Amino acid sequence: MSMKKLINQIDTVVTEQMEGMVACWPHLQASYDPRFIWHSQPKNVVALVSGGGSGHEPLHSGFIGTGMLTGACPGEVFTSPTPDQMIECAKKVDSGAGVLFFIKNYTGDILNFETAVEMLHEEGIKVGTVIIDDDVAVKDSLYTAGRRGVAGTLFVEKIVGAAALQGYSLEACEKLGRDVNNATRSFGVALAACTVPAAGKPSFELADNEIEFGVGIHGEPGIERRALPDLDTLVASVMAQLVDNTPWLRTLRHWDRPTDDWMATTSANTRFDNHDEYIVLINGLGATPESELYGVARAVTRAAKQRGIRIVRHLVGNYCTSLDMAGFSVSLLKCSPSFLALWDAPVNTPALRWGC
Repeated sequence: MSMKKLINQIDTVVTEQMEGMVACWPHLQASYDPRFIWHSQPKNVVALVSGGGSGHEPLHSGFIGTGMLTGACPGEVFTSPTPDQMIECAKKVDSGAGVLFFIKNYTGDILNFETAVEMLHEEGIKVGTVIIDDDVAVKDSLYTAGRRGVAGTLFVEKIVGAAALQGYSLEACEKLGRDVNNATRSFGVALAACTVPAAGKPSFELADNEIEFGVGIHGEPGIERRALPDLDTLVASVMAQLVDNTPWLRTLRHWDRPTDDWMATTSANTRFDNHDEYIVLINGLGATPESELYGVARAVTRAAKQRGIRIVRHLVGNYCTSLDMAGFSVSLLKCSPSFLALWDAPVNTPALRWGC
């Protein structure tokens, strides 16, 4: 099959899509060499910067604005941004309180952000890092050492975004981001593959009655290929993976002080128990109709009730996509009162807006 995409040339896809976003949202500004998008914010507020391969929109550029990200660095499709993008973006958005990088746990992202952190410290800019690894499907996948970072990134960016605007320090924002990550789990299911423009064909093949259970956001394999059951049965299986998953030890990379080497420590993720309160994200992977996502939301709500889990907030839609992949993911955040208050705080970005 020939590829059908709304593009001009493969090598200009990312730049042209950036130009379109900036044209639609006057608060956004863009640099194209190196590529990054940012918005202005008050002085002495911690700047929050994320990034990663393009193709996951609205993650991350769609979350730039008041109460969320300050800047984002889009790489080529499914390819990490480069250190110079991260360095120049950090310099642009630093308003005196330091810069916090949110890094999804993929090998290329980790290496490039690590390089950027080293260079920024040499230039005297305060930098913190939060590595996001919320995907409980597999460990040590094609692209990662440890768990993958997926849709739960939104929880970290929203909650820490609200905290930064309320005056949290760089160190407090960094700790909060790690706490939110530790309390988040995600799991994805693919019904059909995505097509990367440079490849021109689907990244994998599934039979008509087959799903990839535990798929990654680049089309990486999950736990297994299995037959597609009815929706309630499928969602019950996803919820079992999320809730019953045994807590794991994760490796944390961070800078304790500007003069330190890149440090590694371990931290256990939060245990999920019945009768706790949760925020749930029902996320489309790019090609799933919103009506079907609400069907997933119904099934998740029923499965949670059966388990004695109280969902206090729902978010349904396409927030962390995989180009045109058909499927969905479910993310659960075990919610403390402080998390919930920061979640409910006003936010005004292209892809997430409330309370403004």
